[in-house]
Amino acid sequence: MKILITGGAGFIGSNIADRYLELGHEVVIVDNLVTGQRENIPPQATFYEMDIVDPALKQVFEKERPDVVSHQAAQMDVRKSVADPIYDATVNVLGSLNVLQNCVAYEVRKFIFASTGGAIYGEQDYFPADEEHPLRPLSPYGITKLTTEKYLYFYQQTYGLTYTVLRYANVYGPRQNPHGEAGVVAIFTTRMLKGEQPVINGDGLQTRDYVFVGDVVRANELALNGGDNQIYNVGTGKETDVNTLFQLLRDIVGRDIPEVHGEAKPGEQRRSVLDYSRIQKELGWAPTVTLEEGLRLTVDFFRKKFGM
Repeated sequence: MKILITGGAGFIGSNIADRYLELGHEVVIVDNLVTGQRENIPPQATFYEMDIVDPALKQVFEKERPDVVSHQAAQMDVRKSVADPIYDATVNVLGSLNVLQNCVAYEVRKFIFASTGGAIYGEQDYFPADEEHPLRPLSPYGITKLTTEKYLYFYQQTYGLTYTVLRYANVYGPRQNPHGEAGVVAIFTTRMLKGEQPVINGDGLQTRDYVFVGDVVRANELALNGGDNQIYNVGTGKETDVNTLFQLLRDIVGRDIPEVHGEAKPGEQRRSVLDYSRIQKELGWAPTVTLEEGLRLTVDFFRKKFGM
């Protein structure tokens, strides 16, 4: 199959691209390289440096005629979405609509959407949250992901576009971007390796569900041929607080770094953890990489990257 991946130079998108190529698919990548890295793009992929909002995206679809679109591109910084909700909606809603309009015009067979399990449910009523949990996003970022999910239902009902929504927990692993606010694992790891002091926001008791990128890639692989018109959580069902994460990373890096706490982030979600039983039952997916194992692989990646 020919698969077009938006955001394919990014952390998650490039890992998906590698796997799709391994499986023998043709891969086309569209990325504006704002947060994506050119070095992440596999040489066998066809690459277009382009924004998903750009009307010229039509020409890419015209030329490439993909069978499947994997929509991974997004403005994914929660704090940036709060500071500039108009920019956030431009990329995440209007950009997604531009991609969807082209999918309909060029008869794309399947649309896989990277949504958010971390931000879509808001403060949870129960733990872990399944897909039926009330949707109360606390950030413009979460709102734009939910909005795109609603548009997908419209495109399916109106034009017959088949989709699968994957609501990711907190994804971490090799190639995660250590800059900006997203990606606490990458931020802590790079600071520790460089001998700089990481700062824990607030009391550090806020929890997240950390899922390894390799496991997320496998969910994207299964979505190629299954899960039609379904929504799935992609997480581990385990919550880890930031203090514990800090201690695990400190042990793996092997440096005696003190635990320093800074101010709490305003509006930060207290607890987040996802129930993955639906995707396990329907697609046979379950996480295979433990947090300790995944953190080791991540630290090894950054060690090599920094030549350590």
